[in-house]
Amino acid sequence: MAQQRDWVPQDVDISVPSMARTYDYILGGGHNFAVDRAVGVQIEQIMPGLRQAARVNRAFLGRAVRFMADQGIRQFLDIGSGIPTVSNVHEVAQSRDPECRIVYVDRDPIAVAHSELMLAGNDRAAIVHADMRDPESILASPEARRLLDFDEPVGLLMLLMLHWVDDESDLPGLLARYGDALAPGSHLAVTHASGDHQGREVTDATEVIRRSRSQDQMNLRTHAEIGALLKGFDLVEPGLVGCGEWRPEGPADISDSPDMNMLVYAAVGVKS
Repeated sequence: MAQQRDWVPQDVDISVPSMARTYDYILGGGHNFAVDRAVGVQIEQIMPGLRQAARVNRAFLGRAVRFMADQGIRQFLDIGSGIPTVSNVHEVAQSRDPECRIVYVDRDPIAVAHSELMLAGNDRAAIVHADMRDPESILASPEARRLLDFDEPVGLLMLLMLHWVDDESDLPGLLARYGDALAPGSHLAVTHASGDHQGREVTDATEVIRRSRSQDQMNLRTHAEIGALLKGFDLVEPGLVGCGEWRPEGPADISDSPDMNMLVYAAVGVKS
């Protein structure tokens, strides 16, 4: 293994790419390694507008959190929060109301380590090191018990997360376990990659990830398949649409490339 940098947890194998770190690279972040950048460069060569798609997804995060806050949501659970960058959930939510409480969850040790540094001194936000496939441990974690009241509505975010869960892991059942823990009036925001509006490029990009030996493997789903996952939540207008089409507030929320606006579907739903 290559020599570790001082900000890297000792148990992290930096010879194997992480999609959290590759996404950090695509967003222009600095917490990634050569192996992550190599995957990112290969995917960008196949899909030159990928950085625009990442920016559009990040912009959706802000709009979704602001929408939830405007509906009275004051506590948020962000599953697969990734490596901290600008306009994180707690920054957006607490700009609306400083009393908002946020629990982040990620399985990537580097994402967790940097989140802990970022959240130091913020007693209304915390990070849990866990895999989204184990909702019970997340919901029962000390951080969730301290900050979240599941008798009240919660804003649950799963952005660019569901396509990393394969069909064998029973994704509908997994989402139902989260949904069952939420009070009526809770909101769910999701984004999910799809090949519906792409050509061969998205399949080739998925193959790059498969060959990379990363434990994160993408599972593309259609609009209908993604919509079926949201059972139990009433989608707010405009429903399940391309990420750039979900209530854009200005040119910065939309890509110049129509394909990149539709690479990822987005939706916000409310539990009745």
